[in-house]
Amino acid sequence: MAYITCKDLSLGYDGQVISEKINFDVKKGDYLCIVGENGAGKSTLMKTLLHLIEPISGSIEYGDDISLTQIGYLPQQTQIQKDFPASVKEIVLSGTISAGTFKPFYSSSDKEKALKNMERMDILDLKNKSYRSLSGGQQQRVLLARALCATEKMLILDEPVTGLDPKVTAEFYRLIKQLNKEGLTVIMVSHDLQAAINYATHILHVGKIQQFFGPTEDYLESCAFRKFSGFGGEE
Repeated sequence: MAYITCKDLSLGYDGQVISEKINFDVKKGDYLCIVGENGAGKSTLMKTLLHLIEPISGSIEYGDDISLTQIGYLPQQTQIQKDFPASVKEIVLSGTISAGTFKPFYSSSDKEKALKNMERMDILDLKNKSYRSLSGGQQQRVLLARALCATEKMLILDEPVTGLDPKVTAEFYRLIKQLNKEGLTVIMVSHDLQAAINYATHILHVGKIQQFFGPTEDYLESCAFRKFSGFGGEE
């Protein structure tokens, strides 16, 4: 059974549909990139998968022993979040707190997990630094380490390279692909169609209605890709 199966989803806010007829599934080990034009509902879909908002209609089923508390999430950053006055270690540790739970203190296993993921992201030497003093690329590695503290199964990322320079962007994409090769299932909204094609195993192309879902190699042969690659507009 798939980790996530979406059937006939309609997405939107206050009853207003942004995108509909969305059908796809995500299996263990997949790397799914979600692409589409501006306003197509890509970020709305991410929030819907995480139950931050509810679908207008349709269903989302979770299987293979995965739950919402086992999904790591890296949302788009706001300027306020970039200036958050906490240390790197404090932010990464907060990823060990499951939704709906409260910890008066962190356990030794929590601290070990945080250290492991800081080392994994090559930011261990920054653990006592102020988060807001870091570069954009370093901040994204911190947030990724935080998300990894919440999961060993699935990572959801919403346009994680926005505002990063090309070199840091390329490094970040390679890092995500390596995590996928190590067994982590990835769902990522991307504004970079070329990166989606280069790294993803599957593509979901959304619009007012779903344009495509399937393996990346099939997407390259699709009408959706031919039309969209010539346009280049993204959310």
